[in-house]
Formats: sequence, structure tokens, C-alpha cells
Amino acid sequence: MNDSPGWATPGSAPSDGQEAAIPRPSEPQDTGAPAGQWSPQQPPPGQWSPPSNPGGGPGGPPPAPGRGGGPQRPGWGAQPPAAKPGVIPLRPLGLGEILDGSVSALRAHWRTALGFSLAVSVVVQVAVVLMQRYLLPEPTNVDPNATGTEALRQASESVQTTLISLAPASFLTMIATLFTASVVTVVISRSVLGRPVTLSDAWAEARPRILPLVGLTVLVTLITITVMTVGIGPGLLVGAEAGAALAVLGFGAACVVILWLQVSFALAAPALMLERQGIITALRRSAKLVHGAWWRTFGILALTYLLVFLLSFVVSIPFGIVGVIADGTGVNDFFETGGPSFGWPFLIITGIGEVIVSTLLYPFVAGVMALLYVDQRIRREALDLDLARAAGLPGYDAETLRS
Repeated sequence: MNDSPGWATPGSAPSDGQEAAIPRPSEPQDTGAPAGQWSPQQPPPGQWSPPSNPGGGPGGPPPAPGRGGGPQRPGWGAQPPAAKPGVIPLRPLGLGEILDGSVSALRAHWRTALGFSLAVSVVVQVAVVLMQRYLLPEPTNVDPNATGTEALRQASESVQTTLISLAPASFLTMIATLFTASVVTVVISRSVLGRPVTLSDAWAEARPRILPLVGLTVLVTLITITVMTVGIGPGLLVGAEAGAALAVLGFGAACVVILWLQVSFALAAPALMLERQGIITALRRSAKLVHGAWWRTFGILALTYLLVFLLSFVVSIPFGIVGVIADGTGVNDFFETGGPSFGWPFLIITGIGEVIVSTLLYPFVAGVMALLYVDQRIRREALDLDLARAAGLPGYDAETLRS
């Protein structure tokens, strides 16, 4: 966001090589600064909350709402509610707040986010249906009675046909996801500050980052392929039973490494979009933000994708059943080794189901990723203070923070 200095520096320095998070303003810590000189790590002597929440004294302005200011709740050590100019409170977020924040942002800006996602999903699904009908090869029938070399040849041809059929759809889905994620990330960044955003504004801000985002996705994909090749390659070269066992072990080790890399690089896309980082810098930035919070990030992502899978299943199954009935395909056709060949009714009806799934779920996942990025920067870099200042909350302006 061009109008929010908190998205880039000064937040990027603290995570470079630091294990611990920056102390919260309510946690004074001696950093060796001269007495009377305030820094984000050390409040002035005798002051337990930083100057970001001035006031409270005679003749001064009222305390700012949020952490460290505003009316105190009853009870010992009670904390005031955090400022919430947009869809999330400006403080470290819980799992429910991240998921709810993504949904709330999409509801508040449904014309921008869901409208764009719907348009992209329709275009992609029309292309997928046309390819499935006219360009992709027919399913390969495998003779269940074949043995030896013939059975191996037929199985290999079936696998190749399946991969060829899935590759174009996977590529188009990846492109659709990138376009949707770029726009939704901008929408989320505005929603955090409580600012309106139109589709033209979001697209104008996201468009220059599309090619870097594609490059980031391609690079992560190549890294994944390389790790898997290194894992199973030696076993395939050795051959025989020992080679098969080695390939299985290498496959398991490669899956573990790939999972670790995928989680470590999960915040690279929001960093690339919002901080205007380069591809390599965004990968490093994500790894530093996730460092020390890998399991938490993994848990949130695992739950998110589980919800996506369940919702996709719930929506797709009814459309698939209706499509099979409308297409006149018998139930026994599903148990054919090569798979049935579907006609227009099935492709169109299931395509409508895929459009619904893509329109709703792609923006949701992109929103969760963006809010995970915001949450990690709040935890590690006190980004909430920059966001409060960018949102124009009282008591957070630059002159007040310096005073």
C-alpha cells in the first residue's frame, strides 16, 4: 500500500537475524539507550506505555483508544480493547480472528473481491471445459487381464494420459489463483485500515506485481520439483528392490522437506505484493517472519486447507451427481479402468460447480495468507502502531510518537 508506510520498512529490520520479537509497548526493556531518549524498545524512565498513546495528564489530550490508552476495564491488570479501524483488531490475532477477518473483508468488499474472482473463474472454467471436450485425449482403457510387460505398458500410458489431462487445468487454475490473490491481498490491506477500495483501484495497485508473483510461483514450483527429484532419483537409478526401498525413503524425506519449505515460504506472496519486494527477497522475508512460528503457521494453513477441501467436496458432489444423471452415464462407467467419457451436460454442470467453489474459496485462502502476514508482523515488528497511524487514529501521528 503506497499510503501506508508500515507495510515496508521500518518493520523489515527487526526480523533480520533476530530470534525474539520486539517487546510490546507494555513490556519495558533496557536496551542501553541514554536516559530520556525513547525508542520503540525502551520507554522513557517512569513511563510504562510508549508515547504512541499520549495524554491522560492535566491539560493533555485524551488517551488514544486501543492498547495502552482509553478507559480501563475493571479489575487488576485489565487491558483496554485494541483499536479496530477495519476488519481486525490491531493486536496479535488468534486463529478465529484470522479466519473471520478474511470472511469479513470479502463480505465488506464483495463487489471488488468476489466480482473479480467470479469473472476470472468463469473465463478459466470455460477454457477448461473446452479443452476437456476437444483437446484432451480420450481415457486409456487398461485390460485387467493383461500381465507382465503389457500390463506395465498400459498402466504407463494411463498415467501419462491422466497427467496430460490434468496439466492444462492445473496451469489455468494456478494463473486464476495468482490473479485472484493479487487483488484480494490489496483488498485485505485496505480492509485492515477500514478504507474503501474499488476494483479499479485494487487492480491498478496489483497489476505491476502480477509478473513477479508469477515468477515467485514458478520458482517455488521448481524448488519443489528439484527436491522431489533429488529424493527419489538415486533410488530410481539403482533399480531392483534396494532401489525401490531407497526411492520410498527418499520420497518420504522429500515430502518432509517440501512441507517445511511450503510453510516457510507461505508469506512470500503478501510480502512481495505489499512491501514491493523482489522474488528472492520475498522468500527470505517470509522465512524470517515464519521462523519461530512454523508450527503455528502450519496449523493455521492446515485448518484453512481442510476447510477448503470440505467445502469444495460439499459443493462439488451434488453438481457431479446431477451432471452424471443429466449426461446419462451409468454408474458402472465410473468403475471402468480407463474412466468414462463425459458429454456436454456433465462438463457444463460440473463446471458451474467449479466456478462457485473457485469464486468463494480462492479469495478466502488469499485473505488468510494476507492476514497471517499482518499477524506475524504485528507480533515481531509492532506493525500495529504503524497501521494505527496510517489509519489516522488519534494519538498515533508521527509528531506525537516523536514527542
